Amino acid sequence: MSDYERVYAQWQADPAKFWAEQAQSIDWIKPAEKVFDEDAGVYGRWFVGGECNTCANAVDRHVAAGHGDRAAILYDSPITDQKARITYAELLDQVNALAAVLTDQGVVKGDRVVLYMPMIPETAVAMLACARLGAIHSVVFGGFAAKELATRIDDARPKVVLAASCGLEPSRIVEYKPLLDRAIEMASSRPEKTIIFQRPQAKAEMMSGRDIDWAEAVAAAKGRVIDPVPVLATDPLYILYTSGTTGQPKGVVRDNGGHMVALEWTMGNFYGIDPGDVMFTASDFGWVVGHSYIIYGPLLRGATTIIFEGKPVGTPDPGVFWRIVEDYGVKAIFTAPTAFRAIRQQDPEGEFIDKYDISSLETLFLAGERADPETIKWAERQLKVPVVDHWWQTETGWVICGNPVGLGLLPVKYGSPAKPMPGYDVQILDDEGVPVTEPDTLGNVVVKLPLPPGALPTLWHAEERFRDAYLSEYPGYYKTADAGKLDSDGYLFVMARTDDIINVAGHRLSTGGMEEVLSEHPDVAEAAVIGIADPMKGQVPLGFVVLSNGCERSEDEIQNEIVAMVRDRIGAVAAFRQLVCIRRLPKTRSGKILRATMQKIADREDWAIPATIDDPVILEEVTAVLERRGLLSRALEEK
Repeated sequence: MSDYERVYAQWQADPAKFWAEQAQSIDWIKPAEKVFDEDAGVYGRWFVGGECNTCANAVDRHVAAGHGDRAAILYDSPITDQKARITYAELLDQVNALAAVLTDQGVVKGDRVVLYMPMIPETAVAMLACARLGAIHSVVFGGFAAKELATRIDDARPKVVLAASCGLEPSRIVEYKPLLDRAIEMASSRPEKTIIFQRPQAKAEMMSGRDIDWAEAVAAAKGRVIDPVPVLATDPLYILYTSGTTGQPKGVVRDNGGHMVALEWTMGNFYGIDPGDVMFTASDFGWVVGHSYIIYGPLLRGATTIIFEGKPVGTPDPGVFWRIVEDYGVKAIFTAPTAFRAIRQQDPEGEFIDKYDISSLETLFLAGERADPETIKWAERQLKVPVVDHWWQTETGWVICGNPVGLGLLPVKYGSPAKPMPGYDVQILDDEGVPVTEPDTLGNVVVKLPLPPGALPTLWHAEERFRDAYLSEYPGYYKTADAGKLDSDGYLFVMARTDDIINVAGHRLSTGGMEEVLSEHPDVAEAAVIGIADPMKGQVPLGFVVLSNGCERSEDEIQNEIVAMVRDRIGAVAAFRQLVCIRRLPKTRSGKILRATMQKIADREDWAIPATIDDPVILEEVTAVLERRGLLSRALEEK
């Protein structure tokens, strides 16, 4: 029996005992009265009655244990040529000072604080300062469009917003403050104060009475000590908004106790990271990977994390990851497959790798979207280390299925993120909710309830929506909204989404939200958006519109206007650039748009005319217009 099989069997035999043992790695102010209470919450709650503080576990306890001189954060910005090394002791001082500033603004336990921040150390300090006070932080990806930010402000109702004056891209400066000001104007629930970190690349205009200068306030609070506020294990640590099928974002709630226990377990057992090791997670704040494995996971473990303000290529070249490995002695890299597709495209022979000493690197982890086998094989050949594909979601907060480095790697099966981790009973159900017993049979991927510690207990102020979105369709199970299969060895293969969420370079985005934008154009009568395969980003959106009768404007002109609308309303992260005008959208007789069939046509997959279609000729027109526009996907040809 392998270590993985032994540990998974221990969890299966007694889940409460298993997680109680893992909880011993966390410092508790008050131990849990009940490890799992099946009568609490929607499907039960973990560590009920326990009291703790996430910031104290991520920072204070390492200083108290004599590790204050160990590097907690390494900041590297090839865009600005800035670098910084922040020890655990220095991080504690910075967190205390910002917590004091927030306290002076009346922030207390349970208050919400929205962060609209770039990839800089101040973002990490802000997250930890909120956690120290028991305040609930919600990080919104820096540069998100004003309307999207306003929607999140209205849902979270923050007392304070923390923001930087700008974020930096390789070729441009993205000024955050004007977007923030517009969002606050649009929001019906407005924060009392905003605290602005002024970056030299773009100084923001400050609004008297509302805006506070971050640096000045922190300097005045330097030396103050704010004791960590005890919170219940079941109290929220943060809200992280993810796209919903209606276009309305869903506020995923993460609690304090279960989150710490789960992440601490993964750091050693899954990622193989020990205290003092250096982990380089190339992701963004505002996405779950940034929360779990740039900030909380590594710091809870007492490891060293890297905050990277750059891109895998272009800052300045496809060798930047390898330069960071050499400079900091990186043990593990965690990033999205799209990053390696970009590196591979620009450096197919791996010539930049040979320029650096990457002997410290032991593992590459990929997640956030499907890792195509060719990208994995290329990385294995070039890096000569294990490449671990693993699968999880914003909602779960940590890996559902993967290949656990810390427990001994399992045999690799390309196209599969391997096997479920302790806490996850992954099953395949047919559309009627009946378990699929035959191996290699495609169905709906679900997780038997209860979900493990660290997974979402609910959505922010939307319990009924939580039930409807995840629990109602298959009673007793959590619906992942992915389709897939289990093979005879218990390996999971995730094949496709089962709803209208598409995955653009690791970012889950709602096509429904994009369709709403398209439909607002005055010349558009009807719209649909699908995700099509892309060799670099995994998926990109493709829009179809039916123009209003009498519209005589050119398709190019309309496309340019709609692309600008999507960029303004949703943001550049949507990567929306292609639009097709069509006579009619293909639909069923009941009026349902055949998006899945359109996607198969665009991706050159086998497809059949649905029995319920109202006019089969329209599908021929879809094929013809995509052929004429050169939009039939080339992604599959490269595999």
